[in-house]
Amino acid sequence: MEPSCIFCQIANGVVEADILYKDDLAFVIKDLSPRAPIHLLIIPMQHLESLENGTQAETFVFGHLVQVCEKMATNYNTSKDGYRIAINQGKNAGQTISHLHLHLLGGGMLGPEG
Repeated sequence: MEPSCIFCQIANGVVEADILYKDDLAFVIKDLSPRAPIHLLIIPMQHLESLENGTQAETFVFGHLVQVCEKMATNYNTSKDGYRIAINQGKNAGQTISHLHLHLLGGGMLGPEG
């Protein structure tokens, strides 16, 4: 756990959040500034800052995050119509929290930037 990381604080119950899904490896919350009718954040329980230099264990976690995206897309009835999975890697890509996470966007026609 990274004490100053809001996602680590949520994962460890230090900060309350409306958690939509949780297992041993990941949890899901709604994005506070949604860019689509459905905008969920799929977040690993483990503090991973980026995709760089991933270990085999981190690769497994990343694969699990993608599986959770599909599960949530199905739960939100957007799996058939389509959805987008996005990762903002680094400040130039718009990453504001230094804890790897996936954005699941759907629920309507998405523009080029979601």
